[in-house]
Amino acid sequence: MTNQEPKAGAFIGRVYDLVTRHWPLIAFLTSAAMLAAAHAFEKFGGLAPCHLCLKQREVYWVAGTLALALTVLQRTPLWTRLRLPAQLLLGAIFLYGAGMALYHAGAEWKWWPGPSTCSGGGSASAANLEALLKGTAKIQPPACDKAAWVFLGLSMAGWNVLISLKLAVWSALSALRKAPAA
Repeated sequence: MTNQEPKAGAFIGRVYDLVTRHWPLIAFLTSAAMLAAAHAFEKFGGLAPCHLCLKQREVYWVAGTLALALTVLQRTPLWTRLRLPAQLLLGAIFLYGAGMALYHAGAEWKWWPGPSTCSGGGSASAANLEALLKGTAKIQPPACDKAAWVFLGLSMAGWNVLISLKLAVWSALSALRKAPAA
C-alpha cells in the first residue's frame, strides 16, 4: 500500500460528505446548468429541440424547483422529518429523467420507434420562416429519431441518461446518509 492511497480515500470521503450534506443546493445548480446547456445548444448551436428534448428539459425544471425548495427547507426544523422522503422524491424525478432520456436515445439508435409527435425532419431557419409567412412552405419540427449532436459516440440524450442516473444515485446516497445529530 502506498502513502497516496489513504489520502485518496480521505479525499473521496470529504467529497462524499460535502456532496451529500449540500445535495439540494448541488441538485439545484446541476439542474440549472443542464437547462443552461440545453438552451445554449439551441441558441448558439442552432440545434432546435425535438419533442422529447423538451420533455427532458421539463424534468430539470421540476427537479430544480424541488431542489431549490429543499435548499430552503434544509435550514428549517422540518428538514429532519422531511429529509429522507424529499430527497428520495428528488432521486425518483432524476430516475424518471434517465428513463425519458433512455427512451429518446433508443429512438435515435432505432431500437424502438419514437413518438408520433417526433416525426419531423427539418429544422427552423430564417428562410423556412419567410417561406412559411408567404404560405409557400411548412416548417417541420426536428425528428426525435435523429441525433442532432454526438460526442464520444453519445448523443445529448445519451449523455442525459448518464447524468440523470448520476443525479439519481447522488439523491439516494444523500437521502440514506446518516442524519446529523441534532
